[in-house]
Amino acid sequence: MRYLPALLAALSLSGCSGLERPQLASTEQPLVAAERLIDAFYSFDPKQLRAAMNDAPASQPQLLYYQGWAQGGNYAVLDRQPCQIASDSEITCAITVRDDLIAALGTGFWVTDKFHLTIRDGRIVAVRNSSNDPPEFELALKWLQRERPEVMTGPCRGFFAGGPTPGDCVRAVVAGFKAYRVNHEAK
Repeated sequence: MRYLPALLAALSLSGCSGLERPQLASTEQPLVAAERLIDAFYSFDPKQLRAAMNDAPASQPQLLYYQGWAQGGNYAVLDRQPCQIASDSEITCAITVRDDLIAALGTGFWVTDKFHLTIRDGRIVAVRNSSNDPPEFELALKWLQRERPEVMTGPCRGFFAGGPTPGDCVRAVVAGFKAYRVNHEAK
């Protein structure tokens, strides 16, 4: 028992000798922030997404619109790969989703969305996204714009530019995609 105070003192001093909890390496911090941004996006909570994009205000209108679009289109994550460092200033995050849009087209193909995060001084300062939509997606969207222009001036006003009704928009597009499929299967 008389050694216990000496042992406790030695252990408390060892924390000062480099055995403290390691800090995240500078490359890990942006990756953690990137994963949090993806978590926030798929939470479908705009407040969480805004907070995750605090240092990227110019990217917020487009990504917040896309979040509402994804929620309204019933995006369900099928495969989420860990975010990757693409360069000194970019991190990419690839997520494969099942959604009502592609289901309406009946392609049997699920889209992988890729988020491109620009990093400066360890902070996310810009976000953009891309996807590998099948060719039918673009064809159906062009058909919809031509055959049902009221969709683009109504619920899709401000389409991916911070418009007010992304959920209504995606549901109208899904309905249009179903009509496109029926129209093209009949031919």
